[in-house]
Parts: sequence; C-alpha cells; structure tokens
Amino acid sequence: MGRPFLKMNGLGNDFVVVETRSQPFSPTAEEVRAIADRAGGVGCDQLIAIEPAAGADVRARFWNADGEEVAACGNGTRCVGWLIMQAAGKDEAVIETKAGRLRAERAGERLVSVDMGEPRLAWDEIPLAAPQDTRALDVALYDHPALKAPPGCVSMGNPHVVFFVDEVASAPLREAGPAIERHPLFPERVNVGFAEIEDRNTIRLRVWERGAGLTLACGTGACAALVAAARRDLAERTATVLVDGGELLIDWRADNHVIMTGPTAVDFAGELP
Repeated sequence: MGRPFLKMNGLGNDFVVVETRSQPFSPTAEEVRAIADRAGGVGCDQLIAIEPAAGADVRARFWNADGEEVAACGNGTRCVGWLIMQAAGKDEAVIETKAGRLRAERAGERLVSVDMGEPRLAWDEIPLAAPQDTRALDVALYDHPALKAPPGCVSMGNPHVVFFVDEVASAPLREAGPAIERHPLFPERVNVGFAEIEDRNTIRLRVWERGAGLTLACGTGACAALVAAARRDLAERTATVLVDGGELLIDWRADNHVIMTGPTAVDFAGELP
C-alpha cells in the first residue's frame, strides 16, 4: 500500500504534499529526487510533509527537488494553509516551519494570505560569507551587461539575492542563475531573483530557485524582491509581483512583517510507490 499524496500548486510552483501525522516520513535525498523527477516520478518543485506540532495546527517540512531539506517555501506554506483550513472549516491556520511559526488566513475563494514574518537583512543572517551592505552588494557576482546594477540580499527564512534588470525577458537567467546560486559569497547557496520594476506598485520577477532551477512562481522570492526594491526606494512597500504563473500581492507592513497573498490549487491525488 503506497503512501497517499496530494499534488498542489501555487501559481504553477508545484508540490507533492504528504500527510505524515499518522505515519512518520523521513525520505532520503535520493527518495526526494525520485519523487520530484518529472520523467520517472510524480514530478514537483518541492516535496512537503505535514507533521503534528505542539502549539500549532501542523508542522510543515520542505525539500527541494534536488533532495535538500530547506527551511522556507512561501507558495508551499499557502498550499498547506489552505488544506488545513479546508479540513478544519477554519479561516486561519498556524504552521510551524524551520523558518518560524507562520500564520495563514483565507483571503477569498482559493486565495490564501501567509504572514511570512520579518525579513532578515543583516549579512550574517542571510547568510553571506563576508560583511556586505545587503541593500546593494559591492561585489560582482556575474559578468553580464544586464546585471551591472548592484543586487540586494534578503532572507525570508531562506537566502535570496535580487538583481534589478531593465527587462526580465532578456536577463541571462539560465546562465547566471546556477553560477550565482553557488557563488562562494553564499555558504548555503542562494535563490537568484531577476526583477524588473514596471512601476512603483508592480514588479515583474523570475527566480532561479536554489535546488529547483527556474520555477513558475517563488513565494519567498516575491517577498524578497519587494523588500529589496522598497529598501532601494524603487517600489512602494505594497506591490503586485508578476511571476510566470500569475501574480502575488506582497505587503511589507509597518510592523515589519511581510504578507503574501495568492491562489492555491489541488491538481490531483495519488499514492507514492
């Protein structure tokens, strides 16, 4: 008998969600890669396990497609929040993660808001290998004319570097993404965002995700892009972030918490072999 799972997505950023409150689940990196493999497995950007938690509705664990467990996944947290709220008939859910305790709320039909907490902005919180002004790094990470403006760094429970480009369409995502992800400045590797400021309330974003590559949407990446842009006064503290899969509303509130709102969808149910 296989273990049941749900295939879900947030704006095309897709997940295999496994309910593990009744039977423990500790997949090896190899097992995660097999599940995430789009050719031979179920196929996903991240694997999510829902576990019991003291003082929260559930605990969520996240693994990238390359098999590495990670602390945070914004779109995945929204999907878990929606599942828990649907099951309990509630309008909010508290989810324990390695990045802290996150609160999800209903925001409309299949829309979920998640309080992603406070951005971490100090160089050693991201973390970087050496002190830097994270508002605008003074180091060349990749030699390309489109990436001349200094990028910003933000941690949303996972490390992000955000480049501001004239147009995302011509940015060298597939070449620069993997090289910057593994740059020595980032001891835990890094998610690489390419952000085009359309206006002060609209950001076009694509993200090369650490351990997953180019995805249709990156929730923590959208949060990081908004924070990085607002710190440089390139955008307001509330903006719509346009990703390949749709749009997310990001609000960096006066209390320093970042709220992400967007849709969730269930694609299908199945059993893991």
